[in-house]
Amino acid sequence: MLLAIDCGNTNTVFSIWDGARFLATWRIATDHKRTADEYFVWFSSLLMLTKTEAKITEAIISSTVPRVVFNLRVLCNRYFDCRPLVVGKPECRLPVAPRVDQGTTVGPDRLVNTVAGFARHGGDLIVVDFGTATTFDVVDTDGAYIGGVIAPGVNLSLEALHMAAAALPHVDISKPARTIGTNTVACMQSGVYWGYIGLVEGIVRQIKLERDRPMKVIATGGLAPLFAQDTTLFDAVEDDLTMQGLVLVSQLNMTEQGL
Repeated sequence: MLLAIDCGNTNTVFSIWDGARFLATWRIATDHKRTADEYFVWFSSLLMLTKTEAKITEAIISSTVPRVVFNLRVLCNRYFDCRPLVVGKPECRLPVAPRVDQGTTVGPDRLVNTVAGFARHGGDLIVVDFGTATTFDVVDTDGAYIGGVIAPGVNLSLEALHMAAAALPHVDISKPARTIGTNTVACMQSGVYWGYIGLVEGIVRQIKLERDRPMKVIATGGLAPLFAQDTTLFDAVEDDLTMQGLVLVSQLNMTEQGL
């Protein structure tokens, strides 16, 4: 079975793929100080608690936090006796190489989102990922990643607002009952909620103008369903896009190796 690991700036997701479906998916806070042994204790405990039977034979890692990769590699080598693929490394092949400026490093999560988005929806695609940063990935007709946009993430913006203005409290993101807030929390929630819908719609509009062709738009990330309820922009909302991309990249590399 395949262990797919997606390490983001805030959380790290572990999913077990049995060849047809995901058996289980778990999330842990990203911490570069966490050792391979600590990962294994946490992981094996969840296997036992959920009665998930899985023998890991392969692993693939996508990480936007380079410092955690070493311990994740050790985890796979020591406890699962396999050498993990690491998206973005030369030995990890992609269906189509990204076409960006020479010397540019593309985030591994954006690469796997591109692979999964193209497999599910074809080319001429915009993938909007509501993560720690809000990213817009543009997928060409042949499935190549050709660039995009990076904007501050929703929760990051709320945190910055709270840190920079002493009188403003920390609030959670949610859809406000009304656009015009009648208290501080409601005002902040309205500004962030409707502000981000305007940001996403505006950036997508500009990308479409620049590309000058019809383009599908899909959303992913934990906050995607929240924002999708008040815009007709998205053709689909994909909650497992990154994990599906990791599975596809792993399958491609195993096939090319004749395994």
